[in-house]
Amino acid sequence: MKEPRQNFSAPQHRGMGTFTSPNHSRQHPAGAAAGTSPAAIGKVNALDRQAAKQLLQFIGKPAIRIVLWDGRAISPRIDKPLATLHFNDRASLYLTLLRPELYWGDLYSEGRVEVDGDLVALLETVYRGMQDTERGWLDRLNSSLGHRHIRNTFRRAADNIHHHYDIGNDFYRLWLDNEAMQYTCAYYPDPAMTLEEAQIAKMSHVCRKLQLKPGDRVVEAGCGWGGFALYMAKNHGVTVKAYNISREQVNYAREKADAEGLADRVEYMLDDYRNIRGEYDVFVSVGMLEHVGPKDYPLLGQVMNDCLRPGGRGLIHSIGRNRPRPINAWIERRIFPGAYPPTLHEMMDIFETNRFSVLDVENLRLHYARTLAAWLERYEQNVERVEDMMDERFSRAWRLYLAGSRAAFTTGQLQLFQVLFAREEDNAIPWSRSHQYASNDVERAYPDV
Repeated sequence: MKEPRQNFSAPQHRGMGTFTSPNHSRQHPAGAAAGTSPAAIGKVNALDRQAAKQLLQFIGKPAIRIVLWDGRAISPRIDKPLATLHFNDRASLYLTLLRPELYWGDLYSEGRVEVDGDLVALLETVYRGMQDTERGWLDRLNSSLGHRHIRNTFRRAADNIHHHYDIGNDFYRLWLDNEAMQYTCAYYPDPAMTLEEAQIAKMSHVCRKLQLKPGDRVVEAGCGWGGFALYMAKNHGVTVKAYNISREQVNYAREKADAEGLADRVEYMLDDYRNIRGEYDVFVSVGMLEHVGPKDYPLLGQVMNDCLRPGGRGLIHSIGRNRPRPINAWIERRIFPGAYPPTLHEMMDIFETNRFSVLDVENLRLHYARTLAAWLERYEQNVERVEDMMDERFSRAWRLYLAGSRAAFTTGQLQLFQVLFAREEDNAIPWSRSHQYASNDVERAYPDV
């Protein structure tokens, strides 16, 4: 048996892990924030020190040291801090206090806030501290500011997908798996699996849940770079019609299908899920529901109801939450516009309004934490290439996005749900879950992620 891979931690040095721009050097604090007045960067006063202490109080008094722009340190009484948080100018400290969810990500991306230490561990500590801290109505109001309550119309959905996915296949190829370019949670029945092995295991796991058989007609809503559709066709003898509104992803998928001689069995549609037409045996959606929004869940259910034949079955795989809450405001604005991770209760609007029966619910939260660790490790290995493709601010923003997402899964802020369903009158359903687990997928105790 292979030894389990070691857990990945963000680099402990100021460089790959915590990029320092020459324009944001602590040796030259006047350059920390272009256009900031000297008074806003100058000597730390009593109000500044109190603001730093208030920030530590707000995040639960963690073992984190704050260093202000003149080198003054503020920290709890601890011998060895988990990490050090540097504020390179006065405005960055007060903006963080004002709207931390919205502004801190921009400040980190710009190099006005820097981290010495393990970025993932710091974010995990902050998330846990904020969960445990008693928060009044003003804090709750503050945490909600910056969230945009936007319905994903056809035009809005296309714009959102373009923003996140059409930034270049070469960028994603640097850190996703090499086999199927899967940008969704992998499955690690064996913790020693490589990312490639775990993504194949995920696709196999979903196919077994759906009990695919030769001749099945499958419709996939949101197909990414097309790897799962090809996997289903190659390994289960099905035909697939896959819908996606990312032009770059669809072009990549079509070229891959042609190269593998599967274009006659897999059809990629550059179209919205709301335009799905035809009759199918199986509906599957892996990582698309996050883009839909709760207001359109009944509509998605109606699309599924219209396209699934009697006896049809389906599966939805989605990031979610235990309690209703918008996605992080900075991620929604800068990285993942229009995204919303639903609770299981909210997801029921898809099934209940269209009389579907939920057959199985599985939570793969820790599998996603491990997936993100693998992505982040590969991302750090290629960060210089990312900077060459984009720029330093982009590379820092995506490091924070990946690190913050991993921390959100390890602390339970985010979940990963797989929901299997069928029509309510269908009696040809499995009597057990034994078909879901092949002999080489024996569950084992997972080490800490």
